[in-house]
Amino acid sequence: MPHIVIRGITLEQTKEISKPLVEELAAICDCGTDNFTFEVPQSVFIFDGEEVPSFPLIEVKWFERGQEIRDKFAQAITKYIMGTGIQEVEVTFISLAESAYYINGSRCDE
Repeated sequence: MPHIVIRGITLEQTKEISKPLVEELAAICDCGTDNFTFEVPQSVFIFDGEEVPSFPLIEVKWFERGQEIRDKFAQAITKYIMGTGIQEVEVTFISLAESAYYINGSRCDE
């Protein structure tokens, strides 16, 4: 945790930025790099009956860490994705409750 879902950039672009990005995100969150998971779903976007290119939309599912950490996290993601030549990036956060998250049947807040 955090789980990062990346849409709108290629799998190859994601692979290219994943290692340095995770290292920076781990430093921001003060945790190990093994806490992060990337998902790159293969989505098709439709507008007006036609397939259209998707825009970069990054979804972060995590345990809330506060506004300052969230801002730094979003800025780091944006920096690395824009470093691939992409001009606009949107990042959204979905906060999960530790009491509603289970690992091997045990709640994370225990």
